[in-house]
Amino acid sequence: MKLLTISSLYPNNKDPKHGVFVETRLKHLVKHYPDVNPVVIAPVPWFPFSHKIFGEYSRYAGVEYQEERNGIQVFHPKYLVLPKIGMYLTPKFMAWSLSRCIKRLKKAGYEFDLIDGHYFYPDGVAISKVAEQFNLPFTCTARGTDINLIPEYPKARAMIQKVFRTAGHMMAVCQALSNEMINLGAEKSKVTTLRNGVDLALFQASTNEQQLSLKSSLNITKPLIISVGWLIERKGHYLVIEAMKSIPNATLVIAGDGPDLSKLRALSKSTGVDDRVKFLGALSQPELNKWFQAADVSVLASSREGWANVLLESMASGTPVVATKVWGTPEVVQNDTAGVLVERSSDDIAQGIKAVLNQDVDRKAVRQYAEQFDWQHTSDGQIQIFNKVSFE
Repeated sequence: MKLLTISSLYPNNKDPKHGVFVETRLKHLVKHYPDVNPVVIAPVPWFPFSHKIFGEYSRYAGVEYQEERNGIQVFHPKYLVLPKIGMYLTPKFMAWSLSRCIKRLKKAGYEFDLIDGHYFYPDGVAISKVAEQFNLPFTCTARGTDINLIPEYPKARAMIQKVFRTAGHMMAVCQALSNEMINLGAEKSKVTTLRNGVDLALFQASTNEQQLSLKSSLNITKPLIISVGWLIERKGHYLVIEAMKSIPNATLVIAGDGPDLSKLRALSKSTGVDDRVKFLGALSQPELNKWFQAADVSVLASSREGWANVLLESMASGTPVVATKVWGTPEVVQNDTAGVLVERSSDDIAQGIKAVLNQDVDRKAVRQYAEQFDWQHTSDGQIQIFNKVSFE
């Protein structure tokens, strides 16, 4: 099968963590089904300036047009983004960029049986246009805010609903997103839930004894709490910082970067917990595994999530979680071995953390819980869908 995966959520040479969950799913599909021959188009916003004064956008300036990742050819055509005013123009600019890239690839001898698309807006809207242009069937996978937030805008919702009608099949990373797609008008028979797995080889668990040793090597003697994710309001790091006021005997580490770093630093100082809060910055997955192995509990305080990979990564490392019960998260945290579900408030998060810290945690059992979420089931589901769509 000659597969063309298209997603703006995909790692690149300037940001190897961006959309790593899309890359991981594709990598495991090829591992389980070596007859799949993929090429990736991962468009990035056009931005000419690389100086750090321009923040997140400066990263895009140095993204290479072509690279090889895990033996897969990845192309990064640029598309125009107009901040604030360009939301409804972005799908058109992306479609134009994708079309040019596909023409170049076909001229170079590439042929494709199917487009494997990710994220319904703007990606899915753009993909539907180029799929029609090149007469290719396509699928699209919902991953979170593309379904649980963006359809709140009527014009964007109408564009997404058109993708529902033209896609050969659609997938979602949790049942909650599948249900919402159906509520928005997707045909039930064309929607399948395919949950993400966790890389059990990459995320290794520490034993209870190893965890204590790792904490000691980090000069941490108190309970260690970790909160992971982009530093934006939606991820709720500020709620975890506020919760620390009622957990005086613990240390919090926050892994991630983003626009709210200075606000979160200021909050930790104003709440009087700055001596117990450490900002680690963005971590590679091996680095993240080490911190998970050392932690007593990890916290995800998001307001919206599709399928939060970070929860499974924590569990695979042997660390139970405290997570807000939103969207797909209750599908990840299904019993007390995995962790605790809470409402999205600092008081409830604090109570959840205390509940986990007061448990006699068996890190081996937490790891065993995560092991049920391997990638084989997801890859099997993908290949069945791709075969069906490409031969219809």
